[in-house]
Amino acid sequence: MPKLIFVNLPVTDLTRSIAFYEAVGATLDRRFTDETAACMVFSETIHVMLLTHGKYRQFTAKPIADAHASSAALICLSAESRAEVDAMVERAGDAGGARDPGKLQDYGFMYGRSFEDPDGHHWEIMWMDLEAAKAAMGQGQVAS
Repeated sequence: MPKLIFVNLPVTDLTRSIAFYEAVGATLDRRFTDETAACMVFSETIHVMLLTHGKYRQFTAKPIADAHASSAALICLSAESRAEVDAMVERAGDAGGARDPGKLQDYGFMYGRSFEDPDGHHWEIMWMDLEAAKAAMGQGQVAS
């Protein structure tokens, strides 16, 4: 069995968040969804658990950060093409998120944009031509 990743995010409005993540391409897994949590599936190995603040507090005693005011993580998803990067960011903006809170990254062989969900969680969407990236990394052309 491959390793799975579950990103757990606190959300202020579960219904709004489900609609947002469906708009950017995730599907709702009703088996792991109730009035306090929703499992959103990006792929067989990538899942996002949207948790109400009450549910999230069951897993940590730390205060829940306001992701609009501070950054704790940058979550990155791969895309199949530059066009898919652009389409996902546009859908995020149309669904109530913020387009491009980070700078556009265009290195020719790698292209990325970003969005924030309605709760301020920052997502990077990246496309990369792996063969061209290998060649560029061998020549020290990848910027950080």
